[in-house]
Amino acid sequence: MSLRTLLRTKPIEQLQREIGSAQQFRRVLGLWQLTAIGLGGLIGAGIFVLTGVVAATQAGPAVSLSFVIAGVASAAAALSYAEFAGMIPVAGSAYTYGYAVLGELIAWVIGWDLLLEYALVVAVVSIGWSGYLQALFSLFGLALPVWAMGAPGTGAGHVLDLPAMAGSLATAGLLTLRIEWGARFNTVMVIIKLAAVVLVVAAGLPHVNTANYHPYMPFGFGGVVEGAAVVFFAVFGYDTLTTAAEEAKDPQRQLPRAVLLSLTISLVLYIAMSLVLTGIVRYDKLNSAAPVAAAFTAIDMPWVTLIVSAAAVAGIASVMFAFMLGCARIWFAMSRDGLLPGWFAQVHPRFRTPYRPTLIAGGLTALVAAFYPIKQVAELVNIGTLSAFIIICFSVIVLRRTRPDVPRTFRTPLVPWIPLAGMGFSVWLLSKLPAVAWDRFAIWMALGLAVYFLYGRQHSLLANEASTPPER
Repeated sequence: MSLRTLLRTKPIEQLQREIGSAQQFRRVLGLWQLTAIGLGGLIGAGIFVLTGVVAATQAGPAVSLSFVIAGVASAAAALSYAEFAGMIPVAGSAYTYGYAVLGELIAWVIGWDLLLEYALVVAVVSIGWSGYLQALFSLFGLALPVWAMGAPGTGAGHVLDLPAMAGSLATAGLLTLRIEWGARFNTVMVIIKLAAVVLVVAAGLPHVNTANYHPYMPFGFGGVVEGAAVVFFAVFGYDTLTTAAEEAKDPQRQLPRAVLLSLTISLVLYIAMSLVLTGIVRYDKLNSAAPVAAAFTAIDMPWVTLIVSAAAVAGIASVMFAFMLGCARIWFAMSRDGLLPGWFAQVHPRFRTPYRPTLIAGGLTALVAAFYPIKQVAELVNIGTLSAFIIICFSVIVLRRTRPDVPRTFRTPLVPWIPLAGMGFSVWLLSKLPAVAWDRFAIWMALGLAVYFLYGRQHSLLANEASTPPER
C-alpha cells in the first residue's frame, strides 16, 4: 500500500509499521546523533568560505544581515519540516512529505530534484574539502603531483582532482557500513568543527576594530539580499537528518527537536563568525578560498590558521557524510515506492543500509568532483532546495485542512503565516539566482519527467493499487 493511501486511511501509528516493513533499518540514532547529522549538513564550506567571499563581493560587514535573511527563510521551512518529521517518520524527507500530501507527480518532481541537489552538494563540498586538505599539506611542505591537484581548466597541468574523488568514494564506503559507525564518525567531526568555530570567535573577539564595520552596507541593501541568496547554501542541511527517520530510536519526538536544534546552533555560530571576521579585517580583504585563515594570518596569529585549516578538513567531511546519506535514502524511498527500479530498494543483508544507491551515488559524485570545476557544479544547488522548501511549507497548510485529526508531536506555530513566510522568502531568493542555473535545472526536470512517464507512473505502488480489484 502506498504512503499516500496509508496516510488517508490508517492511523499514523500504523504507517511506520507497514511501509517498508520487510526492509527495516537499524534504529540506533539518538537525539544528539541526529542533531549532529543536521549540523554536519549545515556547518561546513559555508562558514569556512562563503562568509568571507560574500562579505568581500556582495554584502560587506552586513553579511551578518544576509545570514539573518537567509535564516528567516530557512527557519520558516524548518518549522514545517519539524511538523512533518514527527508526523511521518519514514525515510525520504521532502519527497516523502510531498508524496503523502500532494500526490505522486509532485513527489516525483521534488524527489528527482533533491537527488540532483544532494549529489551536487556532495561534489561541491568534496572539491572544497580537497582545497583545504591540499592547503593543510602545504603547511607541512607536502604537495600532490600537479596532475592530481584539480579538475581540467583549474590550473596548468591539472587532469583530475584526486583528493575530491577519494573523499566522495570514502564517504560512500563509510555510509555502506552500519549507520551507527558512520554516525559516530560524523559526531566526532562535528565536535571538531564546532570547537574550531568557537575558537575563531574567542580568539578574534579581542582583535575586533569597530572601524572595520563602516560602511556597513557598501554594496547597498540589494547586495545584502543577493548575498542572502548565496549564503542560503550555508543554512540548509538540517533536512538531511529527516532522511534518517527510519534509523532513529524515537523519530516522532527526536526528529523535530533535532531539526530545530541544528538550525538554531548553526545560525548563532554563523552570525558570530561573520561579525568577528569583518571586525578583525576589512571586508574587502576576505575574498579568498580560505578567508578565515587569511584573516588570522593578517593579524599575525598563524596558530589559529593551522587549527582552523585542520578543523575545516574534518568539518567539511561531515557535510559530505550528511548529504550523501540524504541522497541515498531519498533514492531508496523512491525505489521502494516503485518510481525507480526496486533493485535500488534492497538493504545490505548484514549492515542494513541502502548500499546500492549509496555506492552508485558515491561513484557518480566522485567523477563530477574529479573532473568539473567547483563553480560549474555549484550553480544548481540552491534552486532545488528552495523549491523543496516551498512544497513543504505548502504541504503543512494543506494537511492542516485535509487531515487535522492526524497526531502531531510538533505543530508549526502560526499556520498559515509561518509557512507562507517560508514560501515567500524562498520565492524571493529564487528570483536572485542566475538564469543559467534555471536553464540547466529545466533540462534536468525535463529528463526527470520523461523517466516518470516512461517508467515510474506504470510501476509505482499507487498505480498498482489503482489497477488491483478491491478484495471482497
